[in-house]
Amino acid sequence: MSAITADELAARGFRASATRFDRALLRAASALDAYVVARVEKRDDAQERRALTVQAAASTARREAEARAAVGMLPR
Repeated sequence: MSAITADELAARGFRASATRFDRALLRAASALDAYVVARVEKRDDAQERRALTVQAAASTARREAEARAAVGMLPR
């Protein structure tokens, strides 16, 4: 989320040289991201998480069906 990887920099043509301080900052940012995500997930109740899971599954199924229909593969 908050870190640019060395591989990504190399792909963009940058010379990736990270100092110890840079790596420490990236680790701290990663730890903060994980902490915030964990706190936000705790606040959501179980019923809301289940509803979001069902919505995601329905959305995925719809996208797959639309993709199949676009190439002419209709369900039987």
